[in-house]
Amino acid sequence: MENIIGFFQSLTGTETPRLILVIAAGAAAFLLALGLSLLFIAVTDPARRRLGRLAGQIEPGHERLAHLLHALEPVNKYLLPTREHERSRIERKLAFAGFRSQNALPLFYSIKTAVAVLFLCAALALSLLLPQVSYAKLLFFAMLAAFIGLMLPNLLLNHLVERRQKRLRDAFPDALDMLVVCVEAGLGLTAAIQRVAEELRFSHPELGNEFSLVVAEMRAGVDREVALKGLAARTGLEDIHGLVSLLIQTLKFGTSIADTLRVYAEEFRDKRMQRAEEKAAKIGTKLVFPLVLCLFPAFFVVAIGPAVIRLVEVFRVLGDKVGP
Repeated sequence: MENIIGFFQSLTGTETPRLILVIAAGAAAFLLALGLSLLFIAVTDPARRRLGRLAGQIEPGHERLAHLLHALEPVNKYLLPTREHERSRIERKLAFAGFRSQNALPLFYSIKTAVAVLFLCAALALSLLLPQVSYAKLLFFAMLAAFIGLMLPNLLLNHLVERRQKRLRDAFPDALDMLVVCVEAGLGLTAAIQRVAEELRFSHPELGNEFSLVVAEMRAGVDREVALKGLAARTGLEDIHGLVSLLIQTLKFGTSIADTLRVYAEEFRDKRMQRAEEKAAKIGTKLVFPLVLCLFPAFFVVAIGPAVIRLVEVFRVLGDKVGP
């Protein structure tokens, strides 16, 4: 902070910047405290919570989140991206991660902004402990901290997407086999999907919830083709997309669903076996780096170490004999 004050004093040549910065810091602290207090009052207000429940707009257990999003509504128009392509891309990633609420997008960008501001304030606070840091370095580290704060939620979102898709991919073979059994037993497509969703509720809850949502959409009057396409769009997996395309073609042409699912299950088993063989073939190459970096140095130390120590001792004895 002293560096910042000194920089402005060098520009003006007076003590005015110190007074201005003190007033600005006090005003910022007052506005921050006022905003936090108003936000706390809005979140914990029992009247608003009761009215929201009576209106049916807020689910029990989500009142605080709903009031928080309502309080952030005036700021969201400045935080959300203006390009529709960027919005759709983030919304698709949020759907892949399992966040399908309409408030997921503004909440994500609010978190990004809050983390960036938090990192920026932390970098400025550290400058008080390091007064010898120059103004240019301080500005650089502050901007770097803000950039890391903006990128960190994106990295976390990508990690959540990969983790959820891995769970869906691991659960899909079991779901496909059960779907084949149910259809061959005489159940219709909707009843078969519902039965599979009930069986997957505890072992694979992510895929079970997706199947339950498909059944709910079909029973609500949504066309089966639209509901199946929604399943492929929410998961983002190529395997599920292939199954959905196959079922849609079967429904259009009126062919047997059981035969179609049986053929696809056999092809999927072949693909799964090929994928496993591919991973097994890559193990030899991947083991080169642990061998070179971890095992070989230890092996050389054990095998050659005693000989090296013995040579050092021999040369030291020879040196003592040759020396004065």
